[in-house]
Amino acid sequence: MAKPRRGETFELTIDDLAFGGEGVGRADGYVVFVRGGLPGDRLRVRLTEARGRFGRAAIEEVLVASPDRVVPPCPYFGQCGGCRLQHLAYPAQLAFKEKQVRDCLNRLGGVGAFELRPILPAAEPYGYRNKMEFTIAGDPPALGLHVFERYDVVLDIERCLLQSETMNSLLDELRRQVRERALSVWDPRSERGLLRFVVLREGRNTGEAMVNVVAAAPDVETLTPVADALRRRAPATSSVVLNVNAKKASVAVGSEEHLLAGREHITESLDDVRFQVSANSFFQTNTRQAERLFAVVEAACELTRDETVLDLYSGTGAISLLLARRVRAVYGIEVAAAAVADAIRNARANGIENCTFLAGEVRHVLPDLMRQGVRASVVIADPPRAGFHPKALAALAALAPARIVYVSCNPATLARDVGDLVRQGYRLEWVQPVDMFPQTPHIEAVARLSRLS
Repeated sequence: MAKPRRGETFELTIDDLAFGGEGVGRADGYVVFVRGGLPGDRLRVRLTEARGRFGRAAIEEVLVASPDRVVPPCPYFGQCGGCRLQHLAYPAQLAFKEKQVRDCLNRLGGVGAFELRPILPAAEPYGYRNKMEFTIAGDPPALGLHVFERYDVVLDIERCLLQSETMNSLLDELRRQVRERALSVWDPRSERGLLRFVVLREGRNTGEAMVNVVAAAPDVETLTPVADALRRRAPATSSVVLNVNAKKASVAVGSEEHLLAGREHITESLDDVRFQVSANSFFQTNTRQAERLFAVVEAACELTRDETVLDLYSGTGAISLLLARRVRAVYGIEVAAAAVADAIRNARANGIENCTFLAGEVRHVLPDLMRQGVRASVVIADPPRAGFHPKALAALAALAPARIVYVSCNPATLARDVGDLVRQGYRLEWVQPVDMFPQTPHIEAVARLSRLS
């Protein structure tokens, strides 16, 4: 057949998944991406977008279903922009993610032979998230998540399968309070109204829950009775806070915070370390898999008592604090000052005195440390999706630690950075994928590199 045109309907066999989870098929060599398509599907599709080298299509009919296609348990699947792989059997999700890591490293990295270890599956493919952010919008008010690729439309979510029943009960109670009390909701066009977001958090190992209401004004008087009702509905609720965001920016982070009930933080524990998690703190979203991830990191470090460790992009210091009692000293570098403050506070709370946390960009702080004579035999790095800044990677290569343990949430930038390190005298020994986010295309991986002698 000739290259299909926009609006044309045709049959298509899906033979792969793209990194974002879209199915990939070919119509006489012309690549077509299909949202909801799975390898093994034979579909009737309608082309919705036609570009020079590829197009996008919508499913009109599933003619032959993939053997890995399952019925998604969530009633919002297909509308909600959150979970994109619920219709794919979990073993097939794992195989897709493992392949994603392998393909990126082989195609983009030029890293030579290495061991790709079998992906670590999640024991809880649902109900695993310890933090969820919901938008409050509309009339009557909806408390939910955005429709797929439509940030201006909010889907009212009665129950999200990725969070616990405690968190779902808090979401349900807040919706009831908003409607029964006729609380006003922020309108971005008129820039009026009170409620904007609600962020729910839970300490999975402590059972403590937090409700963070993000509003346009510090209306403590109006929201205190709501906080009391939330705590009655879910007695595990240890903290209800109000974050005030009076700016146009549609973000669930406030410039000021007010305590509505309980205390200003919840606690979570990993191994023998307890963490205070405040409303705007970063903490790994999947507690159970974070424990497994950190165990992989620790094993990869092969630590001895007299070593110094550098933790680059250290966040709130979880890895630093977990490793501190096994080494002489840890230096954590993190650009977000608030995260550094959290890390320092948690170190003090746990009586850990051999961690030094520094605020600033790795590309600036790491060379400063080196000029001060700080050396490390082990470096752990957990950069953002964009990976290392080139100057930060150059500084790491100049430091020349014996071992590098790279934690990545983006296989493409992992491959790029690891490839650069290999060209600068390192060997990639192994990579361990970890499924932190079941039902989504996202994947974490730990890479262990050693310096060639």
